[in-house]
Amino acid sequence: MTQTRAVTPRLVLVVVLAALLSVLLPAGRASAASVQEVTGFGTNPGALKMYRYTPDGLPAGRPVVVALHGCTQNAAGYGTGSGWTQLADRWGFSVVLPQQQTANNASSCFDWFQSGDMERGQGEAASIAQMVDRQLADVSGDASRVYVTGLSAGGGMVTVMMAAYPEKFAAGGVVAGLPYGCAQAAGSPYVCMYVGATQTAKQWGDRVRAARPGYTGPWPTLTVFQGTADYTVKPVNMTDLMKQWTDVHGADQTADVSDTVAGYPHQVFRDGGGNAVVETYSITGMGHGQPVDPGSGSEQCGTAGAYILDVNVCAAYRLGHAWGLG
Repeated sequence: MTQTRAVTPRLVLVVVLAALLSVLLPAGRASAASVQEVTGFGTNPGALKMYRYTPDGLPAGRPVVVALHGCTQNAAGYGTGSGWTQLADRWGFSVVLPQQQTANNASSCFDWFQSGDMERGQGEAASIAQMVDRQLADVSGDASRVYVTGLSAGGGMVTVMMAAYPEKFAAGGVVAGLPYGCAQAAGSPYVCMYVGATQTAKQWGDRVRAARPGYTGPWPTLTVFQGTADYTVKPVNMTDLMKQWTDVHGADQTADVSDTVAGYPHQVFRDGGGNAVVETYSITGMGHGQPVDPGSGSEQCGTAGAYILDVNVCAAYRLGHAWGLG
């Protein structure tokens, strides 16, 4: 026979408080991570700011995602709105969030079209490369699993990084962005954005190869998201991105997979070895912005806002899934 202990109101209160604290303050985690600014990350020739999001308790050897905001946006807003910080917590990776300054560009656009910012070792491209090196060192990240993505002008800077620093990135994700060298090919960034540039696949590919002379690969793979009703960056740019990066990878311009994802046309282009090297998502009826799908479902992420559009598919999830992040 065992004795029972009387349950007093005070004991009940203690138990309830302990349960609440265990939920609110998980072991070893007093507060959630937040977007933080990093200074002193290199010579920073492009005069950018570096922000980052590193989940609490992130182990060594985890991937790094570089996420580049669009015009009029900022690093923290894009990182959270796009869903990348949410996925970093879910899947365990860190996020580098470069930020443009209005002293460089009045609309806070990355200068993807300026020769001094789109070449290896110079300007904004070099600054972003230095941020990657700093983050890898600080978190002991996996240098073979670094990815770069961005919206609009940030998407234009994605192809700059893929072309100028291909050895640093396993893959890139362009959202409503531009091919590398498009402003030069079209004669101006606005012609590139609104009309496109008339180039063959080889001419597009040659622009990338010229950015890193003598480089033999491997080249980053590419995924593109583009709205069919985007009047800021016309859909022809997704076609030109496909031409450029299939040519870089030695693949043809005929899709090996044509299906739908979340109801939207989706294509995959493979190289001679059967590897997926370019993937495209054509978001029917979407204007200029980042596709998100707010909610708590396993494939949902992001928060709708200016140029961050709820279209029932989260680009960050699709990219992260394709890259093996989760």
